Amino acid sequence: MAIRRILIANRGEIALRIHRAAHEMGIETVAVHSTADVDAMHVRLADHAVCIGPPPATESYLNVANIISAAEVAHCDAVHPGYGFLSENAKFAEIVEAHDIKWIGPKPEHIRTMGDKVAAKQTAGELGLPLVPGSDGAVSDYDEARKVAAGIGYPVIIKAASGGGGRGMKVCEAEDQLETLMQQAGSEAKAAFGDATVYIEKYLGDPRHIEFQVFGDGNGNAIHLGERDCSLQRRHQKVLEEAPSPVLTPDERNRMGMICADAMQKMGYRGAGTIEFLWEDGEFYFIEMNTRLQVEHPVTEAITGVDLVREQIRIADGKPLSVEQDEIAFIGHAIECRINAEDPFTFAPSPGEVTYYHAAGGMHVRVDSGLYAGYRIPPYYDSMIAKLIVYGRTREGCIMRLRRALEEMVVEGVKTSIPLHQELLRQNDVLSGDYSIKWLEEWLKEREG
Repeated sequence: MAIRRILIANRGEIALRIHRAAHEMGIETVAVHSTADVDAMHVRLADHAVCIGPPPATESYLNVANIISAAEVAHCDAVHPGYGFLSENAKFAEIVEAHDIKWIGPKPEHIRTMGDKVAAKQTAGELGLPLVPGSDGAVSDYDEARKVAAGIGYPVIIKAASGGGGRGMKVCEAEDQLETLMQQAGSEAKAAFGDATVYIEKYLGDPRHIEFQVFGDGNGNAIHLGERDCSLQRRHQKVLEEAPSPVLTPDERNRMGMICADAMQKMGYRGAGTIEFLWEDGEFYFIEMNTRLQVEHPVTEAITGVDLVREQIRIADGKPLSVEQDEIAFIGHAIECRINAEDPFTFAPSPGEVTYYHAAGGMHVRVDSGLYAGYRIPPYYDSMIAKLIVYGRTREGCIMRLRRALEEMVVEGVKTSIPLHQELLRQNDVLSGDYSIKWLEEWLKEREG
């Protein structure tokens, strides 16, 4: 039976994005929300809304029992998890499917495999994706770690097998630091993720973060939709993303894209996924795969013309991919700025009431946001309140349009990261595309000094 009603197991701009795609397909939506989000835009616009708990995410957006109950009470055919929260929780996906509700996402076994960094690396290697030199799996003791590190050469990086966001990661410059840093990484990983397991990789000095968007139909057919450059990061959190990358040639894009698509075909992957790489000196190194929609998916939509959320829903409904590889063309350039409710340079959160809001507009300007004047930004969740996505025929034209759009966009009552983006677009390295994953933090330190 075709999907007729989707429960959106998320909040904020991504919940609104899913609602819009569903409505354009003639599908009803059910918004779930905490008591803190009763006035949120996605709750106001959805066909139905169900409160699933108090403000803390653990009691609402991460409460599996309450979400499943809401889906059953509201007679939903499918659940879309968005990103964050339960989107990469294999157990949740299994529970959804066990209740005869369609899961708008990858197969649970693929979520589980790619969510474990050690298993993901092993699987990626078997699928033909290029790997960072490192341990074959988890490293359990110091003697083993010492042999691995000596074999690949210092510096090395010690990483938590579970989790992310920079926690449980330590860079080791020499052998005399190794034992201490292993213990620290393991302790951090245990505290953050409940798993002290770590592994070791070659530490790349000044790489870029380049990721490929992939899609599979679950039956062995898969495509790629090009890459996104997400190298402007602070504390491993992306700040600005663009597509295509300023450093890749069309031949490199095609070669790596097809390697990624072939890997997904072998895997029998279903739905949207992103394969993330570090890129340095023309070489790609697999770091992880996200088995969900990405925050930065709109830049891919802008240069390909493919609605990724619509494609997710179609595939979950048992339909084939709507486009074939040779039908996808990469035209123009797109940049996304993440607008957060925080001090633009100290990054201190700034929740509170939005007293005035004006979204940027004009040709090829898109704002994904649930903001409105009078809305109170809650302090309980991620600080991102909007995404500004701009498209241009060239990168230079895109940047000029983005500057203009940032000037137009007004959010009063709280501090936002708009001034940070305006200043970034005045920096020669950003304008020329000559930056790495370390660039933003180094620039911020220089600015403070």
